[in-house]
Amino acid sequence: MSEKYSQIISLFEQHRNEKQAEAMAAYMKNHFRFFGIGSKQRKALEKDIFKKEKQSKVIDWEFLNQCFDHPHREMQYVVSDYLMMMQKYLHYEDIERIEYYVRNKQWWDSIDAFDTIIGDIGLSDQRVNQIMLSWSLDENMWMRRLAIDHQLNRKNQTNKELLGEIIVHNLNSDEFFINKAIGWSLREYSKTNPTWVKAFIKEHQEDMSKLSIKEAGKYL
Repeated sequence: MSEKYSQIISLFEQHRNEKQAEAMAAYMKNHFRFFGIGSKQRKALEKDIFKKEKQSKVIDWEFLNQCFDHPHREMQYVVSDYLMMMQKYLHYEDIERIEYYVRNKQWWDSIDAFDTIIGDIGLSDQRVNQIMLSWSLDENMWMRRLAIDHQLNRKNQTNKELLGEIIVHNLNSDEFFINKAIGWSLREYSKTNPTWVKAFIKEHQEDMSKLSIKEAGKYL
């Protein structure tokens, strides 16, 4: 057990809030247990421990695995917080390790954290595009959601051909989280390229859900 891991567990135990833990668990449909520590407080507690990690410039995967295996959900958030902080030290070869976190203990909160992490790796290595195309056809809904949304907030750096192909792979879905993701990705890109998004919706509207169209058209 690493010193960092012990320190974080100790801090989280000290700041445990049972009432808030119940509310947080209920919000996540009781899929996970919680310490009851909100995002702002969690990041404040992590700050001093993570500061040393950033100076090392080396990702401690053993520490991350220990955190991820912990039964409380905040410890999975520690993993994504850490990787976001160490983003510039992540490489294509690390996706295999990250994929384990993506495929396990899945819910929208973790997927929506890891999509940005993997998306940022893809900005510097186009080999990620092929992985995203593969994940967009995965039997696992959450892998498809991540693929759809991995380019969020890229603005002018968005690969629109890739975005379109991934979305087309997921049209005619009856999954709320997929249709929401499609709408979300198109809505964000519409802030940069409304003409392309309008044309995409026009071409594919018969196969798009009402939810996707509504979300996508929010700023059009």
